[in-house]
Amino acid sequence: MKIKYAIIGAGPTGLGAARRLNELGEKSFIVLEKNSYAGGLASSFTDEKGFTWDIGGHVVFSHYEYYDNLLVEILVDEYLEHQRESWVKSGKVWVPYPFQNNIRYLPNQKKWECVRGLLPGERSEEEPANFFEWIINTFGKGIADHFMLPYNFKVWATYPEMMSFSWIGERVSVIDLKTVIKNILLERDQLSWGPNNTFRFPLKGGTGSIYRNLAETLSNHILYNTSVVSVDQKNKIITDSLGNTFEYEFLLSTAPLDILVTKWLEKSPETLINAADMLKHNGVIVVGIGISTSKKDSRCWMYFPDDNSPFYRVTNFHNYSPNNTPVPGQGRALMCEVSYSEHKFVDQNKVVDDVEEGLVTTAMIDDEDRKNIISRWSINVNYGYPIPCLQRDEALKILQPALESMDIYSRGRFGGWKYEVSNMDHSVMQGVEWAERMITGQPETTYRIS
Repeated sequence: MKIKYAIIGAGPTGLGAARRLNELGEKSFIVLEKNSYAGGLASSFTDEKGFTWDIGGHVVFSHYEYYDNLLVEILVDEYLEHQRESWVKSGKVWVPYPFQNNIRYLPNQKKWECVRGLLPGERSEEEPANFFEWIINTFGKGIADHFMLPYNFKVWATYPEMMSFSWIGERVSVIDLKTVIKNILLERDQLSWGPNNTFRFPLKGGTGSIYRNLAETLSNHILYNTSVVSVDQKNKIITDSLGNTFEYEFLLSTAPLDILVTKWLEKSPETLINAADMLKHNGVIVVGIGISTSKKDSRCWMYFPDDNSPFYRVTNFHNYSPNNTPVPGQGRALMCEVSYSEHKFVDQNKVVDDVEEGLVTTAMIDDEDRKNIISRWSINVNYGYPIPCLQRDEALKILQPALESMDIYSRGRFGGWKYEVSNMDHSVMQGVEWAERMITGQPETTYRIS
C-alpha cells in the first residue's frame, strides 16, 4: 500500500494528526494501531463487574481553542464539569493540595520544620544542578522532606538527583515565606492553583470515549491490530507483524521514541542508538478497587507521599461520573496508581493485594468496606511517564533532527518524550500542529526542537 502520510498509533497524537490532515483536505494517509481499539494511554475499560476505569487519573482541561472545539463536537453535551478537590495524606492528617500552600494543616512540629526551611539563609541561592537541588532551594528542607522528595520518588520511581528541573513550568506550585506565614496565621486555604482547577469528564465510557468517538470519524483511515516490526527509513517502507508493507512519503510515529530507534529502524546509526539509550521511563500499574457500597466523599483525588502505601495517587473515580460504577450513582470506584522502575521494585504478582492493604492502612477503606469489594481490576503500563532525566534534552537534540532528516517525525507523550507537553490537550495538538506543518508549512509551537 502506498500513502503519503503514515501515522503509527491511534492515541491522542495520532488521532489529532489524522483529524487535521482530513480537515485540510488530505486523504492519502493511514493510521496503524497495534491494539483493537483507539485511545492509547487515554483508553478506558469496563471490567467484568461493570466498573469503568481509565489508565490513570486523566482529567480534561485545555490550553487550546482547537481542542476545546473538538471536545464540544465529540462529546456534544455528554460531559460533566467538576471543581478540583484534591488532598495530600501526610502522616495522620489531610492537607489540601497544593501541599506547600496549605501547611497550616500539619502538626505544629512539622509546620515549624516547613517554615524554618524557608527562613533567610536556610536555602541555597546557587543555580541547582538537578531536580533534588531545585526542590531544596525552592521549598526548603522541611517541605522537601515531608512531601516533595518522597512524593516525587514515589510517582517517578526515579531519584530526584537523576532528574532535571527544566520541565517544571505550571506543573509545580512554587511558594514563598510571606505567603506561607500569611496562610498559617490567617488560617487561609490556597486551593485554586493550577490549570486543572476545573475540569470536564465524559458522562459515559470514561476518558477513552473521547478518542473512540474521534476514531469513528476517521474509521476509513485506521488499521487496527497492526503491529509495526520494522521501518526501512531509506526506502520509506513500514512492515507489520503479518508481513504487510506500507510505503510512505512522511512518517509520524507516536510510539516510544526509544523503540522506534533501537528496534524498528533498519541499521539505526550507533549515535542514535546511544542517544535513545539515554532516555528513561517508568512503568505504572493501575489498580481499580470496586466497592458495592457508597460513602459520601467529595474529593476528586488524593496524593500519598508516605511509604505506608504502594500507591502515589488514588482517584475517587465514581465522583467523575455516576456511570463509572455498575449501578449509576451507587458504589465506589477507587483507582490507584503504583509506579515502578529499576530504582523502585514492585512485586507485580501481589500489587493488587498490597494496594488493598494500603487503602486500609491509609484509612481510605475499613474492614466493612473490604467485605463489600466486588471488583479487583488492574492494568500494567510498561511506559507510564517519560522521565525528564538529566540526559533527556541532550538525547532529544541528537535524535529529533536526525529523524526529521529521514522524513520521520516523533511526537506525543513518548514519541516526543517531553512530560511538560504531554497532557491530553498537548498530545492532540502535537498531532494537529504536525499536520498543519506538513500541509501549510506553519511552524509547530507545542513541541519544539531546540
